[in-house]
Amino acid sequence: MAGTARTEGNRPQNIDEEYYQISAEILSSFPKYRPPVDLFRFREDILVLAPYCRKEMRLTNEQVEEVAALCAEGNLFVSRSDHHIYSRHIVKQLDLVLQDSNLKDSEIADICIRALHMRYCEFGEQPVKAVLDPLYRDVMVVTEYLRGDKYRINTFMRRLFRKNDAARHAINTMITGLWLWLQTTSEVRPKDLDRMALALLLHDVGMLKVPAFLLNKTGPLKPDEREKILPHPIVGVKLMQKMDVAFEELLRACFEHQERMDGSGYPQRLKGSQISRVGRITAVADSFAAMICERPYRKGKDIVVAAKELAGSQNLYDHELANVLLTGFLSGNIGQMVDMDSALE
Repeated sequence: MAGTARTEGNRPQNIDEEYYQISAEILSSFPKYRPPVDLFRFREDILVLAPYCRKEMRLTNEQVEEVAALCAEGNLFVSRSDHHIYSRHIVKQLDLVLQDSNLKDSEIADICIRALHMRYCEFGEQPVKAVLDPLYRDVMVVTEYLRGDKYRINTFMRRLFRKNDAARHAINTMITGLWLWLQTTSEVRPKDLDRMALALLLHDVGMLKVPAFLLNKTGPLKPDEREKILPHPIVGVKLMQKMDVAFEELLRACFEHQERMDGSGYPQRLKGSQISRVGRITAVADSFAAMICERPYRKGKDIVVAAKELAGSQNLYDHELANVLLTGFLSGNIGQMVDMDSALE
């Protein structure tokens, strides 16, 4: 039998650490007759968790009803070691994470990142408004969660990807940019948080129109090949305008993330104060996200090394923002990094 530790009240003390009390909402996201995880029931007569059924085992109609009843009573559990399995189901109904108080912050962050990666990949394959809408809804779930406690963003910062694809880069930039924005914003208004999150996630949307062979090239780009990449900020703006989601923060993020403080960036060669605060935040977040990830032509840099390089490039990036990022890692406020790439795979 499972769960034989000392009891507190009528529950073993170790239940919350080793098991997860499943909610009706999440149970409903599973296949009805073949649960994808092992199920456990709490036996009040002997105060232990006992196995109920093994994953993928077909349930009878009577067992389906009993499982629902156990769940309603708060006596149905799954092992937290199966988190990677049940999170694959929750990602398709991300708003469930806001309805379930049994999920830990780390589990919610994992699930949110999985959902964003899935939705962004779908959008990347078909960048149209109908496919953008589910991605937008999931971003709003993340921002609603962060509004409950802005320091939850630290849990996301510990889960930056180190491998590269369009979705990973977008998510890394969103997380890093939101962390910077929350660190440097005195009044966090819900509407501003929503807009910043979506703007940061979609900042590089123009790159979806760049041929894949250029992005995966292992050697230096030829001048004519580079010319195909340079217009991507403008392409991104036009794509968003076509979808009628071109609010100010999104336009700035798309248009200005490649601008640099000394005027050496593109596409407008803006300089210093000509670059908006949104543009400056996105530039730091975008470059940091690119630096720490593996590319076909180089390895990803250590996170602290990358942050130090940005802080040392005062002529290129906003010095205050780059220093805030570096201090966050050096101070230990962000904490131990998690291998999110392995978790995703």
